[in-house]
Amino acid sequence: MKTAIIATLGLLLSFAESPVSAQSDRAQPAVALTGGTLIDVSNFGHSTHDIPNAVVVLRAGKIEAAGPAALVKIPRDARTLDYTGTYILPGLVDGFAGLNSQAQANAWLYMGVTTIVGFQDERRGRLKLDAHPSPHVYLFDAAGSIDEDSLLISLPQWKSRLKQGSDSAELSEPETKAQLEDLAQLGARAIYLGRDLTAPKTKFIIAECHRLGLVTYGEFSSTPYADGLKDGVNVLVHMTRYALGLIPPRLQQPLVQEPEGDAYKAATAYLRQLDPADPSITAYGNQIKAAHAALMPTLSLNYLLMPNHRNLWKEPAASILDPKGLHQPPDPVTGEATVDELDRRIAFTAHFWAISRTLHLTHPLYLAGSGASGLGTMPGISMHTELELLVRLGLAPREALAAATSNYSEHFGWHELGLVEAGRRADLLILEADPTVDISNTRKIHSVVLEGVVLDRAALLNAPR
Repeated sequence: MKTAIIATLGLLLSFAESPVSAQSDRAQPAVALTGGTLIDVSNFGHSTHDIPNAVVVLRAGKIEAAGPAALVKIPRDARTLDYTGTYILPGLVDGFAGLNSQAQANAWLYMGVTTIVGFQDERRGRLKLDAHPSPHVYLFDAAGSIDEDSLLISLPQWKSRLKQGSDSAELSEPETKAQLEDLAQLGARAIYLGRDLTAPKTKFIIAECHRLGLVTYGEFSSTPYADGLKDGVNVLVHMTRYALGLIPPRLQQPLVQEPEGDAYKAATAYLRQLDPADPSITAYGNQIKAAHAALMPTLSLNYLLMPNHRNLWKEPAASILDPKGLHQPPDPVTGEATVDELDRRIAFTAHFWAISRTLHLTHPLYLAGSGASGLGTMPGISMHTELELLVRLGLAPREALAAATSNYSEHFGWHELGLVEAGRRADLLILEADPTVDISNTRKIHSVVLEGVVLDRAALLNAPR
């Protein structure tokens, strides 16, 4: 058994990455799910070989077998559950998320999100890693600097890097290398490359992450997006941020010294007047594809600024969420955004949406991440708005489903999740209606399975705030 003992966030946590011996696994009873339609989300959502009347055999937290009833033998010791008329998917993955309470953990699971890439910051709060039950939390942290939100800050050698009265500190290359190695030992799976990183620092961190098997998320400002792509960043995050890859060099150069402030305002002013049909957008999309990078637009961060949005507080899972644990939660009565300069932000979002529609026409690879619980998003609930917005952007429903499941397996090499096949983790989302016909059917949830256990969804709604 591989066990990582993690000292962080003032807690001593032990995570076991299983599995016991194959012989011990076989001694555990099996569960067979029968009669449902297994939805094909492979090949980035381009394969359509759904399997009606499927059998999925679960044992010891993993999928033992999955396929047509005519081909999959149900073990003698299996407890059989009839799922006739349902649609079976892998559990959803949210690639950019927080989790700061047991109620949030329950909301994630209630909505069928069984894995999150967990980030902690001033918007999302500290990760609650001792929640039970909980989705799987893949740790995600920034590199190149250290601050109070770092996963390492509880360790004396990193806490001491913060000078008295300072809330962050830049790190040298040797320090950054040590930081990445400590994060890898901690169990981190992803590294955030932030706005302040210069191109040489970004290049160094990406190379070290490749060496350590860590995936990289880029939200650049000082670093030109062309440089980050050339150096091998895995995914670009936030629709309104990776649009900076469209600005000319004369506007990029000031960002090296001033990644925010007036230089950033000048860059966004250029983007606001950029014609969504400008050929540079297509060229940028082709550049992203050629670099084998994915896009994670986190469209849900702008959901409340879009027309015809729902009141998220009306979702059953919202009933257990404490507004104090959410960043800029929507108005509880109207469901509208509670932010300043709302009209300006709505116009800003609409223009970047038009640019994103053009970018989508180059068919980049997408990964689904909601950004919850920042800017009015809600754990679990906003994963479903993300899927709906990806379809509105132009993806087919099956492609959107892949963006929240198998694309993580294929693009990041996380082969323990993302597909319903033998050897994968037994995390499943079982629906009452076909999501390939209407993506909103992902909210018509019949059951959620976490590591082979069918969760009591009604009980999840009893969590204290």
